[in-house]
Amino acid sequence: MDVPGQTQPVTLAAEAVANPPGLPAIGRWMIARDGSIAHWLGEVVDGKHLHEPINVILVDEGATSADHAKQRLVAASAAAGFPVRIGHSTGYHGFIGGVLYGQLPHGRDDAFSNRIFEESNNHGRVFGPHGFDGGYVFIAAFSRERVNLLHWPAHRYESFNAARDAFAGGLDTNTDFKAVGFVSLDNAVNDAQVTTGDHDGRAVLLRAPK
Repeated sequence: MDVPGQTQPVTLAAEAVANPPGLPAIGRWMIARDGSIAHWLGEVVDGKHLHEPINVILVDEGATSADHAKQRLVAASAAAGFPVRIGHSTGYHGFIGGVLYGQLPHGRDDAFSNRIFEESNNHGRVFGPHGFDGGYVFIAAFSRERVNLLHWPAHRYESFNAARDAFAGGLDTNTDFKAVGFVSLDNAVNDAQVTTGDHDGRAVLLRAPK
């Protein structure tokens, strides 16, 4: 389950999958290496488990192959101010169109991040690419963590929306991926046991044209 970059055809429970118009089926939350919904570093917020929502969708219409799409994604992330950086948990998966995709980047403790892990940062993992309608689809889960190395735990959750918007804004300003709106994934949760923090249930959609 935790092989980096691995892809597996799977079936998820209906309540775990969104079916947005014009896009493949998308898993609503990031998936941990044991197959459960990813729980942000085990953190509890207001007495509730913190689940990590998918909050970014990227469609690359200019890539000529899956490998080319990956190369373009890594380059675009760096140009957006989110290069690959060490110091983050790994082994996650995301569900697109009936397939479970291992995370990008592939490194042992890598994520796309706008700061080093010793400082407060926005960071995330990307899943795909999934071939669809002549292009390639990625999904991603981005979050902001507040870091204080003088206190334990040093890394604490701060926001999903702030990280989503920072990543999307960097891409929109500095790359061919342009923000075209939001997609409702209906993945905001706030019940007696589980929360998705400030997440609003939407993923920002960005497209890179041919």
